[in-house]
Amino acid sequence: MRKLSILALIILISVSCSQRPEPLPGPHSEQMAEFGEKPFHKEPVKVLTGLDVLEGMGFQPLAGKRVGIVTNHTAVNRQGQHLVDLLHASPEVEVGAIFGPEHGFRGHVEGGFDIETVTDSLTGAPIYSIYGSTRKPTPEMVAGLDFLVFDIQDVGARFYTYISTMGYVMEAAGEYGLPLMILDRPNPVSGVARGPILNMEHQSFVGMYPIPIQHGLTVAELAKMIQGEAWMPHMDSLDLHIVPMEGWTRDLFWQDTDLEWIDPSPNMRNPLEAITYPGLCLLEGTNLNEGRGTVMPFEQIGAPWMDSKSVARQLLESSVAGFTVEPVVYTPVSMPGYSLHPRFMGEEVNGILIRVPEPQLFDAVAFGVHYLTIMHTDYPEQFEWRSPASIDRFWGSSSLREQLAEGKTADEIIASYGAELDAFNNLRTPYLIY
Repeated sequence: MRKLSILALIILISVSCSQRPEPLPGPHSEQMAEFGEKPFHKEPVKVLTGLDVLEGMGFQPLAGKRVGIVTNHTAVNRQGQHLVDLLHASPEVEVGAIFGPEHGFRGHVEGGFDIETVTDSLTGAPIYSIYGSTRKPTPEMVAGLDFLVFDIQDVGARFYTYISTMGYVMEAAGEYGLPLMILDRPNPVSGVARGPILNMEHQSFVGMYPIPIQHGLTVAELAKMIQGEAWMPHMDSLDLHIVPMEGWTRDLFWQDTDLEWIDPSPNMRNPLEAITYPGLCLLEGTNLNEGRGTVMPFEQIGAPWMDSKSVARQLLESSVAGFTVEPVVYTPVSMPGYSLHPRFMGEEVNGILIRVPEPQLFDAVAFGVHYLTIMHTDYPEQFEWRSPASIDRFWGSSSLREQLAEGKTADEIIASYGAELDAFNNLRTPYLIY
């Protein structure tokens, strides 16, 4: 985790720890302290990423090529060496250009900002931003390249923008006649798909494909599906190459593997946050705080006017399994590099802290639906959508907003997308690698 200012750290520790009430008794509460300290399996499973496998080949598939690399700080091998450095050290490969997604090549820029083009000091290659005003590599950016390589760690959620960037790179590769290689990495929240399917009328950069919120695919599997279903232009001319992992299976969460966690973005700081993110990122379409402005984004959520104990009890009585919650009090602060001007900045927020000791049982999207239903029902005067368009983009359609307005229960809303989720699971089958 990057260093916070001493003042901000003191504030966050004091409000998140010293003011925390006693936890409510809940299922599996005795296991909470163990989360993150050991894998869910008895022994960590050895996983070789696509980069590790390609390195084992001596990078021969790229020999004699001038390569453009779409990547960020997560593209490291088992020894912590970065893909760019490894290819630069290979005598048979030339690094011709580097393309950085949201948060930049080094992964430290807060989302929503353009990143200027600079030169990489090691390779001398230009580093182009393909986030912000330019999201697809231009002909000028790829001039002189023979091959494109994509290697970025995803978190398994439809609205995480790295997979949107991958789609634009696939489109550019097909349009410009450049082969594209995807180096695969684990889906940190397993291969299980959950949530509603995106209605393409609500397509945006935080929802590019008709997939569920928690899509249950690795980036290579998704790339195969994007091409096979022609979800981007020029897929019929795309020369797609996949370097699969070794050792990963669909039941594995990140903690089950022997891989080191690297924060894929500033507010995704541990594997637990990846598990809760598919449900709690929905809060960004509301006036609730999703934990930004604290050291535990997507782990603690709330609002100043929320009754934490009441909400916690209702969640524990819900149909969602595998988690426990406890009331907390915290104060969001502006954290440069992490979160500027979070909701309720400087205000005391009544919240809940979430732990997931049994992630294989936990449905983050269903949890988010239950939480939003409680807030919509119990606080009709205080709870607000950020805008109809905003929550519809995150959900993938207007159905969540409309069903809550109709007084539907959380379980009714969850049941409403069951058939489309089943259809997606059938559709994705031919594209699965693991």
